[in-house]
Formats: sequence, C-alpha cells, structure tokens
Amino acid sequence: MGDCNHCTHERALSVEDDVTVVFHKVDSHGSNSGSDDHDECGKDERTAERIHLQSNCRVSCDYDGDAEETEEARGREHPPEGSERNALCPPAFCVRSEPATREESAREGPEKPKRCPGIGLFYAFLSTVFFSIIALLVKSIQGVHAIEISAIRCFFQMLFVMPLLIYHKTGFLGPRDKRIYLVLRGFIGSNAMILLFYAVQQMPLADATVIMFSNPVFTSLLAWVFLKERCTIWDCVFTVFTLTGVILIARPPFIFGEDVRGIEGNYANHIKGTIAAFAGALGAAFTFVVLRKIGKSVHYYLSVWYYAVIGFIECIITVSVLGEWKIPFCGRDRWMLMLIAVLGIAGQTFLTKALQIEKAGPVALMRTVDVVLAFIFQFIFFNRAPTLWSLGGALCVVASTSGVALRKLYTNSRKK
Repeated sequence: MGDCNHCTHERALSVEDDVTVVFHKVDSHGSNSGSDDHDECGKDERTAERIHLQSNCRVSCDYDGDAEETEEARGREHPPEGSERNALCPPAFCVRSEPATREESAREGPEKPKRCPGIGLFYAFLSTVFFSIIALLVKSIQGVHAIEISAIRCFFQMLFVMPLLIYHKTGFLGPRDKRIYLVLRGFIGSNAMILLFYAVQQMPLADATVIMFSNPVFTSLLAWVFLKERCTIWDCVFTVFTLTGVILIARPPFIFGEDVRGIEGNYANHIKGTIAAFAGALGAAFTFVVLRKIGKSVHYYLSVWYYAVIGFIECIITVSVLGEWKIPFCGRDRWMLMLIAVLGIAGQTFLTKALQIEKAGPVALMRTVDVVLAFIFQFIFFNRAPTLWSLGGALCVVASTSGVALRKLYTNSRKK
C-alpha cells in the first residue's frame, strides 16, 4: 500500500445557535496507489460521525462503526464539492461568532431590544410629577369636598381597569384565599387617599405632602409588627426623625405657644390637616404591608380594581350621609376633576412599571422629588413662601425616608 499524505483543510459551518465549528478535512492522496488505496486510507483515518452542538459551545463526538459506515456510504452517493472527505471535530476549534448569512439571522428571530438605562427611574419621576399635579389640582378646586373628589377618581379608575381585567382574564374577585387581603387593601388604601385630599385642602400644600411622604418609615415598623421582618436600630432613628419633622410642621401650641405664624387659615384647620395627613401616611404604610402579604400571586390590576370599587362605594355612602354632594361651580373645576382621575391612573401605572424595572430603594429616592415639587407649586401658584419650621420638618422627613431607601440598597448589595 502506498503512503497516505494527509492534507488538512478548514471549512466553517454556522449553525442556528451562534456557534461556528471549524472542521478539519483529511484528504487521502496516494502517490502510487489507486482508488482502493484511497478507500483503505480513509478507513484508517476514522472520524467523528455525530456532532452534537449545544448553546454553550460544547462539542461531543461519538465514534460508532455502524454509523460511520452509513455516513461513508452517504458520502459516496452525494460527494461534496471537491473530493470525498471525512470530518474531524476537535473541540479546541469551537469558537463563537455571529451568523454568517441573513437567512440564519432570520431563523434566529428578532433580537430583544436593549433596555434603556435609567428608564425605571424615569418612570418613577413621571409618577412623582403626576401625583404632585394631583395634589395641586385638589388644592385648586373650590367648593368640592375631598370625599367627592375621591369618588370621582375611583369611578374613572374603575372604567379604566375593567377592560384590562377582561383582557388579562384575571376575573373580578381574585383567588379565594387572597380576597380578605384584597378587601383590606381597597378599604385602607382608599381611606388613605381621602385623608390626603382632605389634608391638602386644610393646610399648606407642601406641609401636607411632607407628612404624607413619611409613610416608608412607618412601613418598616408595621412590617416588623405584622410580617415579622427585621427591625434595626436605624429604623428607630428614622422614626424619631420623622416624628420630629411632623412636630415641626404641626407646631402644637403646648410646644410653640399660642402665637403661631405662617399657617394657612386658622390653627384648628391646620391641626385637622396635620392629623389627616399623619393618619393617611399610616394608612398608606398599612396598604404596603398588605400588598407585601399578598405578594405576586395576584395581578396588579386586580388590586387596583378592589381599591377603586371599595373606595367608590365608601365615598358615595359617606358623601350621601354628610350631604356634601355638590356639582362644581364652573366648567374648569369639572375638567380638573376628570384630569385628577386620569393623572391618578397614569401615576399608578408608571409607578408600577418603575418598581418592575428598578429596585424599591432608587424608586423611593426618586419620590423625594415630590416634596420639592410641592414647595415649588406652593410658591408659584399660591404665592406662599415656606417657613423655616416647614423647611426644617421637610428636611427631617426627607432625610429619614432617604435613609430607609439607602439602607435597603446597602442591604441588598451585601446579599449579592
């Protein structure tokens, strides 16, 4: 038998999972032998017949005599371009690369678009702006009770959420074991909204917003009580800072004396607004605890549905009992009421999207813009400059809330 000179050739085959395998082809050239020598030389250099390509670029070669003869028979029937060659598959030459042709790219399907960095924080910023505008509109409307404003908002929210529930096929009641928590979420959440609107009407816009903004601090304490979550010394420090801020804004007479300047209207209304804002902050904190208890087993729109339905029923009954149902004096107020409902839906939607993309810590930090916007709106639209007491109280509340958010960021970063 003549000597077999082996010439190695490379041919790149691209596959659908972005893996390119370089095959080494062995040609058997006999200088002094015929076709029989070629066949014998080819049999001596037996190669891999089966190649399993996986997405992690691993290559396994099974050496099977029967399968090899079958492959050689196919090669004789359908010879490749050039000459008959047997394929080698060394794993060392398995490399990553892009698809070679447009057809292969089309088979892969469309690539997922890259998410824009910071889009979650942008959604949080939009929700903050919308909620600040809602507070401004509530403050601007004259002669309409806060409960009636809440009823109108809940009504339009029901109209918006109903088709979404039908589209997602979630039903209108939810899981049987979660209904009690959904009812609590709707009742407590709607009351928190009513109390916030009432506080905005009774006291300066910025002061009501600052007190309502203290709810993350109370959420940590309530989660420790009801959900058995860990409570640290920092939570106690932030709570003390928050209560200090609320006292500086409320300025009770037994601490600051009878001569209290810089308040809006009489002092009795100021105290009513302070109590309402503080109770609303506690209600919002309870709502967050209930939502944590519910978890992700219930669709978000179903939670909003309970909030809107229970709030609407509660507001209608309360307004009827109080006899406070009134039609706005002018068309401008009517449009503002509808705008409150639309902005409420938009604000909740963007806040939910923000929490789906970003962590809760950065979103909570972005919500501090709400306090800044409240002071700006109060100065521009109502020509009321904040007092030093209000600024000091706002600083305490914002510092404590930011501290809660930063501590969560630090804790989550250590877990990774």
